[in-house]
Amino acid sequence: MATHHPFTMPNPDDLHLLDTHPEQVRALAYDFVCNGIEVGGGSIRIHDTELQEKMFEVLGFTRQQAEEQFGFLMNAFHYGAPPHAGIAFGLDRYVSIMAGLDSIRDVIAFPKNNSGRDVMLDAPSNLADKQLDELQIKLDLKV
Repeated sequence: MATHHPFTMPNPDDLHLLDTHPEQVRALAYDFVCNGIEVGGGSIRIHDTELQEKMFEVLGFTRQQAEEQFGFLMNAFHYGAPPHAGIAFGLDRYVSIMAGLDSIRDVIAFPKNNSGRDVMLDAPSNLADKQLDELQIKLDLKV
């Protein structure tokens, strides 16, 4: 299971561990911390098609599942995605700190659009029964 997300570049020194000890692979990720509170974070992203496919495989995705959920990304690699990285600072985190709140959920504007849909990832999308079971979520499809 990825502890960050499946797009973070593994440390090049740890690539040999992907098949045998994936839990020991370190990520090229970083956080910005202010007074012990994370207010931003980011990572170097995978920009190699083969490594991204390997990461999905190690995480237990079938080729079909990876294509259904992340086909847009894999397709983008065919156009030559350059090495890239970033960091995101959370205004919502700053606001929650200034307001003395314990959770950003009290100040975050979620969902981001009025239909509750992430147009970049086409989310929400279908979840595997295994994912729902892990989270102990039961869907009631009655409308």
